[in-house]
Amino acid sequence: MREFKKLEELIFTAMAKAKLPGLSVAVTDADGVVWTRGFGFRDVEAGLPATPDTVYGIGSITKSFTAIALLQLREEGALSLDDPVEKHLSLKLTVRGEPVRIWHFLTHSSGIPALAYAEAFIRATTGAATAWIPTATADDIVTFMAGAEEWALETPGARWFYLNEGYALLGKVIEEVSGRAYREYVRERILVPLGLASACFLEEIEESPEPAVPYVITAEGERRRSRVPAGPIAADGGLAMSVLDLARYVRMFLRRGEIEGGQVLSPGSLAEMERPRVPVPYRGPFGTEAYGYGLWIIPDFLGRRVIGHGGSVLVYTAYMAYLPEEGIGIALLANGSGPRMAQLGLYGLALAVSADPEELPFVVHQRALEELAGVYEAYRGTMRVEVRPLGEMLGIVLRDRYTEQLIPLVPEDLSGAVKRFTTVQNGRNLPVEFTVKGNEVTLIYERYCFRKVGALP
Repeated sequence: MREFKKLEELIFTAMAKAKLPGLSVAVTDADGVVWTRGFGFRDVEAGLPATPDTVYGIGSITKSFTAIALLQLREEGALSLDDPVEKHLSLKLTVRGEPVRIWHFLTHSSGIPALAYAEAFIRATTGAATAWIPTATADDIVTFMAGAEEWALETPGARWFYLNEGYALLGKVIEEVSGRAYREYVRERILVPLGLASACFLEEIEESPEPAVPYVITAEGERRRSRVPAGPIAADGGLAMSVLDLARYVRMFLRRGEIEGGQVLSPGSLAEMERPRVPVPYRGPFGTEAYGYGLWIIPDFLGRRVIGHGGSVLVYTAYMAYLPEEGIGIALLANGSGPRMAQLGLYGLALAVSADPEELPFVVHQRALEELAGVYEAYRGTMRVEVRPLGEMLGIVLRDRYTEQLIPLVPEDLSGAVKRFTTVQNGRNLPVEFTVKGNEVTLIYERYCFRKVGALP
């Protein structure tokens, strides 16, 4: 039995900080779930706890289901991934002289940047914004996409731009080719064969035996009961299920397309999903990350390959990932936004392979920011400033009775005793340094030296 006490503490602390109502997590190997539990509430007002059986929206993890459906149809000879999308839809989509093909949408490489239909719908549904796009169906999205080629920035296949609209149109392709509604096809060809008994679509989630109430957490930390953003979101992010069933889905990948007799995809097609196709614009310590068919690939996580995907519809957030060579995976679901679910998941995977998660780059980064935050004073208290967390950066707050100034600090090197940041002043880069010696922290900013004298109020 693996030890996940550190993950429990990390999740609990992250939820408390973000005011997140509930979260469920499961770790699985190829044979079954090895650890699972729920945290917090699936319904705060009713006092109902979150459990491993609580049903949440899984957001964009749905894209991997859409990819499976298309690969199934390809295996049957019903389509080719090289087919131009316009072969199956009444939408002519040619970008810089090249037709957008099915594989371009699968890999988010159509050359069209995000058009934000889903963001507009979700924010309008939850009351977060007022912009309104009348996209109730995939046909409405086809209409919405008319002229999108003029918004394109690259030739298809050349560059990654995450495009929900592309996956929404792929759902329409599945309908046209199979002759069945997308939801019906996915249910019959994927959910039922894999035994994902809790799985449903967002518009059905309230009928589940144990639904998670959707919540919005405001910038002020207020928790507001909200609405499920059901409607047009389907092939790009419309599925919901329990964390136990999401772990079961992860187990299918670990078992190369089969689980307890249910074969939904050949091992060869599954391997195609996991092959890096287009590099993503994130640069960091995990190598050149890439996107496959509905899956995200991290090539060097503690010397191991990680494959997975995240998801968010604002009121539900999700993450799944697995180490194919190690035969271990994790799934997390929550009824709100706040903690970085991918970081929680990767922390859990590190524990699962007996690695030290405290050495993970994002953990080192966060710990350094927490250590540096506080109240600082100059010589004999002549000046007083606050150093506050600013997302994944820090900010120096200069405040007096009449004015307040925020100076953002971008991290450059947090690995040694001297933590180096950069800001911009008068159009020029200005280095900023924190030096940590035991319990003493010194800040060098511009011509000033400050010493940390206490925690933030």
